[in-house]
Amino acid sequence: MRGRGKEVLIASQAPKALGPYSAGIRSNGMIFTSGNVGIDPATGKLVDGGIEAETRQALANLAAVLAAGGSSLDRVLKTTVFLANMDDYAAMNQVYAEHFGQDPPARSAVQVVRLPAGAQVEIEAIAVVEERLGD
Repeated sequence: MRGRGKEVLIASQAPKALGPYSAGIRSNGMIFTSGNVGIDPATGKLVDGGIEAETRQALANLAAVLAAGGSSLDRVLKTTVFLANMDDYAAMNQVYAEHFGQDPPARSAVQVVRLPAGAQVEIEAIAVVEERLGD
């Protein structure tokens, strides 16, 4: 859906929004994503396996939203990671580094009291759109 200089991104490979918000917005060559948790889009349930599995799935969901807008994880400029428990920081970091190892984006990581669906981690991002011939 397009309107007023923004395009709402709908990613078929990512879970549906848990509330009245868009998974991502594309505007002026940029993508702004909502937070992504470790929900399996096929089941609509949080993945089993702890912080590592949830981080891996959250990043897969994030990648799907970015792809729907013509971008990818390697075009991410900034992420914010929300953790239910800062003691999970090192384990989350290990999985995060698998996806953002070379020239990682700027990042903030904060502990929060609670996350949607009982998640242990939520990740949002700002990215640039892939440059294409003719753009």
